[in-house]
Amino acid sequence: MKNVPFSYDKLKDIVAEFPTPFYIYDEKAIRENVRNLKKAFSWNEGYHEYFAVKSTPNPSILKIFKEEGCGIDCASLTELMLADLCEFSKEDIMFTSNVTTSEEYILAKKLGSIINLDDTSHINFLNNCAGIPETICCRLNLGEEIIDQDKVVINFKNSKFGSTKEQIYEGFKYLQKLGVKHFGIHAQFGAHKRNPEYFGNNSRKVFKYLIDLYNNTGIKVDFINLAGGIGISYLPEDSPTDIEAISNCIKKAYEETIVDAGLSPISLFTEFGIYMTGPYGYFVSSVLHAKRTYKNFLGIDASTNSFMSPLRYSNYYHISVMGNENDELDHVYDITGALCEDRDRFAIDRRLPCIKEGNILIFHDAGAYTYSHSHNFNGKLRPAELLLCTDGSVKMIRRAETPEDYFATLKF
Repeated sequence: MKNVPFSYDKLKDIVAEFPTPFYIYDEKAIRENVRNLKKAFSWNEGYHEYFAVKSTPNPSILKIFKEEGCGIDCASLTELMLADLCEFSKEDIMFTSNVTTSEEYILAKKLGSIINLDDTSHINFLNNCAGIPETICCRLNLGEEIIDQDKVVINFKNSKFGSTKEQIYEGFKYLQKLGVKHFGIHAQFGAHKRNPEYFGNNSRKVFKYLIDLYNNTGIKVDFINLAGGIGISYLPEDSPTDIEAISNCIKKAYEETIVDAGLSPISLFTEFGIYMTGPYGYFVSSVLHAKRTYKNFLGIDASTNSFMSPLRYSNYYHISVMGNENDELDHVYDITGALCEDRDRFAIDRRLPCIKEGNILIFHDAGAYTYSHSHNFNGKLRPAELLLCTDGSVKMIRRAETPEDYFATLKF
């Protein structure tokens, strides 16, 4: 069983004020998670977490990370604008983009953010439109396959992201001539992984490259951004992700490469999204209709346009039937929405208690890459977002869309 941070009675009060469907985020749990993360990486003096805006792009969520001493990772013009509105600036913004426009580079430079070049051929483009900053980062493409449990996680030679090792050698030397004084390397090696050794082994590859970079260019980087995401435990029987063990494996790799090569200290950055908010967000919806044909279907008052992760990624999302959490799982249902699309399903052949129309369902682990992936197919509207505050109160941090919002950009 997975727990929720409120009782059934509390939920009924919330639903009475804010009708389903909606997302609700647990502020207290998010703050505690940030503090545990920072504690785990306290061995690295310059450690800094840059929360991925794209995962949960809500100012109230970003404010929590700002107050907890984190930066944010932006990938577009509007995300940079959101960072500015939330009063992030300078080195607390990591701008990691690709196929980047001049407008994006200009704003990133104006805000003083750390610009992370996806392509070293952008150096002249950046210089011409915004100028070269004194601190810059380049995204590394390792040029190999990343394997986990005999499966390819990333085939870098097929990835559109990053520059080759040799391109970064030449790019850094050119950037140094253009006045760059502080350098960083950004490296990603896959998301949704929880095995500590996976992070230790792949961090070691990046750390070894920093040594090669120094030997080939004489440039010692100031920071390394290990941007590969850490996964979370979706299944109720899974143990929680052990951030201490992951950090210790990265530390061991750091000591055996960077420290032994005499290149320490190098600050360690991360860009987490799912790990930071995923387990602390919940999608709440009510059962609207029960349909029995060749299968038992439950139609809820939301569609996968609002919560498309079960459809897009085929992830298992645990479901709590509020008020019946402890009942026997003696019924099998497909849970669907109202889209004109047969794949519009939140769960298939899921064993649950007996469910009736009006029951409230809680989908767990819906705190990242959920609302941000929502859309308006079929004219369906996006739901509200709520925050369960540390004092137990609940506030709306994004209202539900209305038909007026849907029609607002049309001209006829």
